[in-house]
Amino acid sequence: MTRNVVISGGGTGIGLAAAQVFAADGDQVLLLGRRGHVLERAKVPGALTYAADLADPEAVRGAAGFVGREFGAVDVLIHCAGGNGLLEPPVGGDDPLDAVARDWTVNFRLNVLTAVLLTEALRERLAEPGGRVLFLGSIAAYRGSGRRSYAAAKASLHPYAHALARELGPHGITVNVVAPGYIEDTGFFGDGVDEERRARLIAETSDGRAGTPGDVAATLHWLASPGAAHITSQIIQVNGGAERGH
Repeated sequence: MTRNVVISGGGTGIGLAAAQVFAADGDQVLLLGRRGHVLERAKVPGALTYAADLADPEAVRGAAGFVGREFGAVDVLIHCAGGNGLLEPPVGGDDPLDAVARDWTVNFRLNVLTAVLLTEALRERLAEPGGRVLFLGSIAAYRGSGRRSYAAAKASLHPYAHALARELGPHGITVNVVAPGYIEDTGFFGDGVDEERRARLIAETSDGRAGTPGDVAATLHWLASPGAAHITSQIIQVNGGAERGH
């Protein structure tokens, strides 16, 4: 049966890889993101696209309206929009406290507000039973590594997902977080990481390699499958053993 799959941040990286996996399975996919030209270039057969800043309530209302018109019900909702703020335009001024406030606000908007607003806008459209809500977390949420504002923002998705799982569980809807470790071939690190840091991150794994967007996409696809119907309120780590589960 063809499912309706909504993926935020679906134009690049992990979101794009997930979109390609679901589309290959015959599902109807909608890609959401801020940059319309990026969505339109995404190589996902048959996918619909809608450009919106998902941290803006009005824009999210527009996206939800589009979903209602095109899909009706949503079988799978995947939140891949986010980032660590490195791609955001710089703001003038050299006051250090202003810089801290901006950094934390940007990361909250990118990683938390986008996910929460879209979920709340679409929760009444989630298929009952069988709906799936999947958030993209991070190994940083366990370690406080990298940008502290990013790590904290990703960590805040955990209690939201747990609460949502309790609320939606009686309706046959599961809610989980997939937390990747070091993933190559994404725009997360901007121009990339230096070889020394890359080697250090790979050395932390048990399997001796960097992760790929496909690794995470495959996990998202499985969690959306009937075989994962009894898995909910979990943080599934995809990091090659770099961080153990808690």
